[in-house]
Amino acid sequence: MSLPVRLGSGAQHDVADTVAWYEAQRPGLGGRFIEALDALFNRVAENPQQFPVIESEVRRALLRRFPYAIYFRVATNHIVVVAVLHVRRYPQGWQRRM
Repeated sequence: MSLPVRLGSGAQHDVADTVAWYEAQRPGLGGRFIEALDALFNRVAENPQQFPVIESEVRRALLRRFPYAIYFRVATNHIVVVAVLHVRRYPQGWQRRM
């Protein structure tokens, strides 16, 4: 059973900023980032427990083709993404959103 994935407002801004940056680097790259992110969201929705808990109830899933991670919590009937951050620039940035 798949759970719906919902992005918090901070995660929505993270995605928009990242897509804009990648598009500025090379047209179409932002779209590829979104495709990779959607594939990861699908994996998380199908089996969130496959991803490690990094603190309290927060889990981390890494993108394969981009140096980004999503930080999420499993709620009763959905998944809440609290952050989508570059793994080297903001490794602890998600904590301010909890």
